[in-house]
Amino acid sequence: MRTVWLNGEFLPEDEARVPIFDRALLFGQGVYEVTPVIDGRSCNWPHHAARLARSMATARIADQTDWPTVIAELIARNSLSEGRVYLQVTGGAPADRDFLSPHEPVPATRFAFTQVAALIDNPAAHKGLRVILHPDGRWALRSAKTTQLLYAVLAKEAARDAGYDDAWLVENGVITEATSANAHIINARGVLVSHPVDHGVLPGVTRINVVAIARAMGLEVEERPFTPDELFAAREAFISSAGALVTPVVEVDGKPIGNGGPGTRTAELRQRYIALLKAG
Repeated sequence: MRTVWLNGEFLPEDEARVPIFDRALLFGQGVYEVTPVIDGRSCNWPHHAARLARSMATARIADQTDWPTVIAELIARNSLSEGRVYLQVTGGAPADRDFLSPHEPVPATRFAFTQVAALIDNPAAHKGLRVILHPDGRWALRSAKTTQLLYAVLAKEAARDAGYDDAWLVENGVITEATSANAHIINARGVLVSHPVDHGVLPGVTRINVVAIARAMGLEVEERPFTPDELFAAREAFISSAGALVTPVVEVDGKPIGNGGPGTRTAELRQRYIALLKAG
């Protein structure tokens, strides 16, 4: 049975309990991070830590957990070689439900758990993803990694119902991001185009590295929104995230992207990123 961590204790997963008055449960006042694990070691933590701090500040949550120590112990106790660690911090559990946080702050609720997943030999990296375009109906505050993920769930389920792998979200005529990943294209000129990091998208940790790798490869990078027409005319398309790393997108709304298979630039970006993670 998996060991999880909750408020300072390592517990069997079936013994972990969160109170019904927790503010993440009642109001969505919770933030989270997901860090990839490769060769039994978490990756990119400084970037994740910085984003977690920004998310907590936005959600008005205070916490000083020593997450690197917790994450390392969770990986060891669960003998995790490859996968991810999910952690969540909430506004805590006061004595009763009230929209306003208590005048006397309550301790944050904190928990974390491991998940086994094939990150490097993920089949999707070899065959590519098929996605649909879907209206972006999320709330406006997207730069914080909060637990308000209902619309992402609905969009993912709409894609599955249509026989696709995922959805790319469209707002005001441009692509914002995928349901749980940043979205990118390599256009006909060989330029990597990625939505700028602002309130419209999540500042992805993997995205930070991918953009740097692309520039090191000599690719021109344009951080700007791109349209569905640009997507359909692109040579390649891909997503980046902690769980997917860099994964090609080969079909959108039934139309092939480029030659309909994973692109060579995307494959190189993925391999270089994996090498970076392994080098640690």
